[in-house]
Amino acid sequence: MQIKRQAMGVYQTNCYIVTVNGKDFIIDPGVNATPWVKANVTNPVAILNTHGHFDHVWSNAELQHDLGIKLYTPKDDIMLLSSSSWMPDLPPSVPDVAIEGNEELDFDGVKVKFRHFPGHCPGCSTIEIEDAMFSGDFIFKRSIGRCDFPYSSPKDMKKSLQKFKQLDFDKTIYPGHGETTSIQEEQKNSDYWINSL
Repeated sequence: MQIKRQAMGVYQTNCYIVTVNGKDFIIDPGVNATPWVKANVTNPVAILNTHGHFDHVWSNAELQHDLGIKLYTPKDDIMLLSSSSWMPDLPPSVPDVAIEGNEELDFDGVKVKFRHFPGHCPGCSTIEIEDAMFSGDFIFKRSIGRCDFPYSSPKDMKKSLQKFKQLDFDKTIYPGHGETTSIQEEQKNSDYWINSL
């Protein structure tokens, strides 16, 4: 597996290209991600959203059109793809596949697992491919996603952190902003965040 990362836009949102068995998966194509993505893929097969906030989905529609591939988005965040109170000029996008909570997809032998961790927003999810977890804005290195946005829920975030704490495996975490960490490393901080909410 090969992972390429580029921080996009003012918020430096990480866009990832994950290549497994010659297949390129594009995760969270943010503001002006299209030129970088197109320059770095050879066999794109899917666009995957961890959640629906504008800085993670800005280039969805453009890449759907230009690359002719499907968009997969958590069902509970689809409403965020067509309007943003922060960014009224968000280019709207429509997913080809709505992901229902925890769901595992199989792309000709490449397994892609969505794991639902609401709180930051209703559909907030992580995406697991092999030994990597792409955490969007759920978990960062020594931090968590904010819960004071429209549609956020501190109560749901607490539940999600409890669920995260119970994961009995380790993977490298590739977050939506900042540097990599790991599941076990961030599990050490879970109680602090749970008690802080």
